[in-house]
Amino acid sequence: MTPPPPRTRARRLSAPLAAGVLTLGALTALPAARAHAAGGVVKVTGTQGDWQLTVDGKPYQIKGLTWGPSTADADRYLPDLKSMGVNTIRTWGTDATSKPLFDSAAAHGIKVIAGFWLQPGGGPGSGGCVNYVTDTAYRNQVLDEFPRWVQTYKDNPGVLMWDVGNESVLGLQNCYGGTELERQRDAYTTLVNDITKRVHAVDPGHPVTSTDAWVGAWPYFKKNAPDLDLYAVNSYNAVCDIKSAWQQGGYSKPYIVTETGPAGEWEVPDDANGVPLEPSDAAKADGYTRAWGCVTAHKGVALGATMFHYGTEYDFGGIWFNLLPAGQRRLSYYAVKRAYGGDTSHDNTPPVVSGLTVEGDPGTVQAGQDLVLAVRATDPDGDPLAHEVLDNSMYIDQSKNLGPLPFTDLGGGRLKITAPDRPGVWKVYVKVTDGHGNVGVETRSVRVVPPVVNGTDIALGKPATASSYQPGYGDCPCPAANAVDGNRNTRWASDWSDPQWIQVDLGTRTTFRHVQLLWEASYAKAYTVQTSDDGRTWQTVRTVTDGNGGVDDYDVTGTGRYVRINGTARGTGWGYSLYEFGVYN
Repeated sequence: MTPPPPRTRARRLSAPLAAGVLTLGALTALPAARAHAAGGVVKVTGTQGDWQLTVDGKPYQIKGLTWGPSTADADRYLPDLKSMGVNTIRTWGTDATSKPLFDSAAAHGIKVIAGFWLQPGGGPGSGGCVNYVTDTAYRNQVLDEFPRWVQTYKDNPGVLMWDVGNESVLGLQNCYGGTELERQRDAYTTLVNDITKRVHAVDPGHPVTSTDAWVGAWPYFKKNAPDLDLYAVNSYNAVCDIKSAWQQGGYSKPYIVTETGPAGEWEVPDDANGVPLEPSDAAKADGYTRAWGCVTAHKGVALGATMFHYGTEYDFGGIWFNLLPAGQRRLSYYAVKRAYGGDTSHDNTPPVVSGLTVEGDPGTVQAGQDLVLAVRATDPDGDPLAHEVLDNSMYIDQSKNLGPLPFTDLGGGRLKITAPDRPGVWKVYVKVTDGHGNVGVETRSVRVVPPVVNGTDIALGKPATASSYQPGYGDCPCPAANAVDGNRNTRWASDWSDPQWIQVDLGTRTTFRHVQLLWEASYAKAYTVQTSDDGRTWQTVRTVTDGNGGVDDYDVTGTGRYVRINGTARGTGWGYSLYEFGVYN
């Protein structure tokens, strides 16, 4: 099967290769009994279609989660994982910092699928291109480095297996195309096999797998990596299709699911504002239940899963996927706990948000204007509920951060906020907490547009000049004319220095009453609005010293043939950048 097309994932994985120079001695393959006296021997046993994973001869079904907290927090969070019925965690990188996590996992009766990161890991949108056909230096580096870490940790009782790479077969499509892409994928999976053989030589007591996105990598593994003990796959909304894909592919190895859960950003339809429609909290919880059901239904072949994601990150991806964003448990947390057989009979459970709507025009709001959110939320335990509102500009500038929004509680679940002053599609989140460490979160998109100005934009389409402009960079050229063309998708962008100016020629001496500036991310912190009859002598009609970007909307009276924005202090390290420069009579 063919890997899915690239689409930026709503999450962030961090697992770089260790950068330090290693000084371990020569590698020596030890007998399995000696090498794993402490750690136990892990094997894939059985025959075609009737496999199982064993630890010291005892059957072991992986009931896992991917690991998000820092290694230093292992002792803090692993008891919670154990209470959920989790017996395995998965990481994406193994290096000098891994020992405390392995040790803590072993102490809490949990094992680790220990990852090794290969470029370009992470699938869609990933970077770090490597030429696997010609780059022998990188090849030799990982062939040397990975087995050294295996030598270091193979006797640690926290280790379950080794996992080489993450979504690189898919990620290579960001680097190559056509026949060259096929050559690179063959070379990459051949390298995975060579690493596997090196790891087996050092550590015959733990299996080796390799993770990729969906099953598009499996034909390459089947052809080029026969030494893998089992396959591994990341699959979210399509997880229930893995069984038929495995059957149709004629594979002769079992597999584990190393990431799964609710539908991801790349799998959902777009909403009315053209951005991915994030599932509700309840739908996300159902996604975990469904995923585990499909994994366990492929008996004798699917050996378990590490679902995504036991993380506390409190950002765009964290709200989409984390079981406990900011450390607060949500419906998905309890869904995983029930799936894995954890005892939920005495748990205080999260608030359930059954509805979130934007009153009035649900798709559009003017920048800086009031907006009312209507929230329907109940608590199964009858706990009093508290609300919080946040926003995110992911679909404007790729920021993952969430920002708190002040709000007025109008009663009856109605919350009044002030819309952001930067145009574009924002995500607005309502967070509902119960005082017992539980949270429900729902989100909607809102399209913010510049405020409507009464009058005519007399600068529209008129000649414009500037002190400088960027001839080529990203979406440029960005000449001054772009700021008066009426298109909010084009911009004027200056050099990265102070001062800079942009001016428009109204043609004749004209009186105006209002100026509206629509800034790109590179805005002016300080500037003046000036007029001139001759383009040489200027009169200041407005001074701004506290600019913060977005929309600057000023009632300001002036008369002149020319109107100029004279920037004296940039708000960023970049230049000045205006989508629109409107002058209204």
